[in-house]
Amino acid sequence: MEQAKPTIKINDNGSIRVTGDVELVDGEGNKFETGASFSLCRCGASEKKPFCDGTHKKIGFQSAPRAQQP
Repeated sequence: MEQAKPTIKINDNGSIRVTGDVELVDGEGNKFETGASFSLCRCGASEKKPFCDGTHKKIGFQSAPRAQQP
């Protein structure tokens, strides 16, 4: 059975949601423990970097980028 392709979603005013079979490593190649899906910090204020802890809501982070359509 073929696995679903991993997806990375930029949430409006929030985190980056990663779903699927991916490996997250630091700058030295050490693996972070992750589940089948996880959220990465995009606002820079999380106390659990690189993971999101919801701080973007408290600080009013605003960003809603859109992919360019051909």
